[in-house]
Amino acid sequence: MSAQSTASTLPPLGTGKHSRYLGIIALIATFGGLLFGYDTGVINGALEPMSRELGMDSTAQGWVTGSLAFAAAIGALGCGRISDRFGRRTTIIGLSTIFFFGALACVFAPNVAVLITGRTLLGLAVGGASAVVPVFLAELAPYEIRGSLSGRNELMVVGGQLAAFIVNALIGNLWGEHDGVWRWMFAICTLPAIGLFVGMLRVPESPRWLLRVGKREQALEVMKRIRSTERAEAEIADIERTLQAEATTQNNAAGKESVGVRGWFVRILLVGILVGAGQQLTGINSIMYYGIKVLKEAGFSESAALIANIAPGTIAVLGSILSLRLMERVPRRVMVITGYSSTAFFHVLIAGASMLLPADNAARPWILLVLIVCFVGAMQTCLNVSTWVIMSELFPLRVRAAGMGISAFSGWMMNGVLSLAFPVILGAVGLTGSFIGFAVVNVIIALLMFRNLPETRGVSLEQVERGVMDGSIYPSARKR
Repeated sequence: MSAQSTASTLPPLGTGKHSRYLGIIALIATFGGLLFGYDTGVINGALEPMSRELGMDSTAQGWVTGSLAFAAAIGALGCGRISDRFGRRTTIIGLSTIFFFGALACVFAPNVAVLITGRTLLGLAVGGASAVVPVFLAELAPYEIRGSLSGRNELMVVGGQLAAFIVNALIGNLWGEHDGVWRWMFAICTLPAIGLFVGMLRVPESPRWLLRVGKREQALEVMKRIRSTERAEAEIADIERTLQAEATTQNNAAGKESVGVRGWFVRILLVGILVGAGQQLTGINSIMYYGIKVLKEAGFSESAALIANIAPGTIAVLGSILSLRLMERVPRRVMVITGYSSTAFFHVLIAGASMLLPADNAARPWILLVLIVCFVGAMQTCLNVSTWVIMSELFPLRVRAAGMGISAFSGWMMNGVLSLAFPVILGAVGLTGSFIGFAVVNVIIALLMFRNLPETRGVSLEQVERGVMDGSIYPSARKR
């Protein structure tokens, strides 16, 4: 029986109080995404004033920016395992406190060392949230709307980045001549941290995690709050069958067979790493972190760049909204392959315009801004939401949080490397060389995705799990 047909044997999803409650839980949990977005985006406008006040050179700027990404890699890797041990909800509550104290450390930082410490704390929380919140949402969501529900987290991420860009532009243009203006930019992010902490105290744990640790009654009780009674009982039974089959496989595995068991995990983990690292290699965070530097390189003044930088943030939100509409209509593979192909196309256009338009051409900054906005729109519509949804879907329950954590770790490590390297690359080869490099890499990733990325739309997590373990979910298996 196919994954699609098996998933469709579950009772209809239906609507009612349970659907509204699921929406409320998703809204609260995605405050983690909002914090993720704000804390990564705020550096875009805070970097110049904090550099002047604290006497930071380009190396210090790179470490203040990159420290968050490297710490996020550690947070993603560690929090995956922590959430397997203590639960998704408990882990998110802990992350909210780290968000709060990390922001305070940045606000009151007297020097670069304390600032990097605060950014490191924020990075641990950002990375943890990037690994745990999508898994929490995916495990709560019914398969029919899993993509759009899980994808709300990425919408909140880009919403947080846009909020940071707007706050930066307002504060920078109104009070930019005052010392400490960047501290207020960081202070804003304490508010959603408090909201996340208070909200998560009132939401339930993931029913799939509860089942995995043997708390069946609690799992059924939670499931009945977010599904109709008939659907809840059917889903619980399906999850239990999958867990029993997995346990049988593990108990029977010995000698040569155990290598096969490890083999399926290595294979899907490599796909997850490709998905996580590939997202960063689009160059999206060269715009989200260094957008003002890029726009100044394009020809804008500093004050104009602060305002113009809102345009990519706005299109990122609109692209994510469109992506949520497409997630249950367009196959994941089509979204991803189209995304890498289109970003490569716009990379070439940006590089070409930068090379062909002279620096004194008045139209140059505006043409480059339009092309950058198109690149961000293509990336956010096709890749950003789908990347995090796919990573939360790929892995079997027993290793889901750990697999998601390792995949997110690969993305954050790549993010950190690019955060440190991009200012140097931009200074050495300019916009033209930078974006030609991104274009070549994105074409290669599109080909790798075509050969290796499984399709996960429209099937239950339990069916994805069975397909991963027997290999039937991969493109090569479907062609035979």
